[in-house]
Amino acid sequence: MDPVFSPPLHRQRHQFVIDFVKRNKPRKVVDLGCGECSLLQKLKFHREIELLVGVDIDGAKVKKKMHGLGPMSTDYLQPTYDQLRVELYQGSVTQKDGRLRGFDLVTGIELIEHLTLADLEHFSEVVFGYMNPVAVIISTPNSEFNPLFSGLTGFRHIDHKFEWTRAEFHSWALKVCLEYGYDVEFTGVGKAPPGQQERVGFCSQIGVFHRLGGRNCCNLLFDDDAEDVFSYKLLYSINYPSLRDNNILRRVLVCEVLYWAEKLKRRCTEEKTGETLFQTEGGAEECVSWSERYMEVEKQKTAACGAEINSSVEQCGRRVSEDQGGEKEELFRRNSQGQQESSCKPNRCVSVPLAVLWSSCPKISALSGSLTNLRRLLMDNPEVQLSQDSSAVLVQEQELEEESHDLEDSGYAEASQCSYSAEEERENWEASD
Repeated sequence: MDPVFSPPLHRQRHQFVIDFVKRNKPRKVVDLGCGECSLLQKLKFHREIELLVGVDIDGAKVKKKMHGLGPMSTDYLQPTYDQLRVELYQGSVTQKDGRLRGFDLVTGIELIEHLTLADLEHFSEVVFGYMNPVAVIISTPNSEFNPLFSGLTGFRHIDHKFEWTRAEFHSWALKVCLEYGYDVEFTGVGKAPPGQQERVGFCSQIGVFHRLGGRNCCNLLFDDDAEDVFSYKLLYSINYPSLRDNNILRRVLVCEVLYWAEKLKRRCTEEKTGETLFQTEGGAEECVSWSERYMEVEKQKTAACGAEINSSVEQCGRRVSEDQGGEKEELFRRNSQGQQESSCKPNRCVSVPLAVLWSSCPKISALSGSLTNLRRLLMDNPEVQLSQDSSAVLVQEQELEEESHDLEDSGYAEASQCSYSAEEERENWEASD
């Protein structure tokens, strides 16, 4: 009976690489012989990686699935400070290309057995001598395991040029280490049936190579003055959205500010504590501030009611402390020029102090870093109307019938509170693998 692997053997090989990435957190990773990019599809979710590269000699195979490596909707709706660039090349692993030098991790999963022994020598020189990565993971079939597959004659795949025993693989790996300044650990995936593991070993044998001296030491054989060559053809490249891009940071921040300013204004209106209209001697209605209304209410309410009004108001998923409450009372009715109005006019605004937004919403404070930065990032933005002294956001007052519409219609709620996480999308990729 043929061995049954659970999970499937290819997933075990990929998981081995993923576990290595989780432990060692490489920033630059290249997968040689990437094929249809199935390993890269999994690695792109590990955002400690900043540059993810795939190389394969079969350009048509790469193009078949390359667009699946692009950003997904959650990457645009919820960008982070992580940076990721993806590049895919068509080229031979026996040829040098300067764009692949100095990586933290190079993987060759079930690759070397597709090379002739002469090409394997060039592969060793290119990967270990020229590219000179911090770590290399090589997996290849273990021929000692083959008798366990009934009906198998010859190699496991028609394109395989060789399949090594464990001793042959060890001999090649140790020779590479001696020539290029690496050490190696041997392991594998795909266990043999009970009682046969020691005799035949793993189905796929794996060598994990580490450059002597690690990240802080470069191999003496690595010639920094060597002229770079560019023999690979770039098939695909994309930068993921990141908050380190100032344009993206401004866009996300503006969405958050507009959403929470509108929410504050609505809460002010709904709770009837944000403004009270009084008749003046001339018959016009005058708008008073939260603080003025608050003082009047304090005179009329009991101490218990007054304490309740003075208590924190929950904003952005948490409660604002009492000292923030005073700032919140500074909401005023203003006209479009930022002047405080003394009479009611058709085009009035509610003034929401930036200090209230910054202290009330953790996401706004995290994005801006400081109140000064928040003001700077919002200035000259056509979507945000600031007061004359740039200390507050002016939110247009809507008619009563317009206020009956849900706030979520603006789209800011979806952008800031998207519930479909990157983790769920990663699980969907794995389920379809």
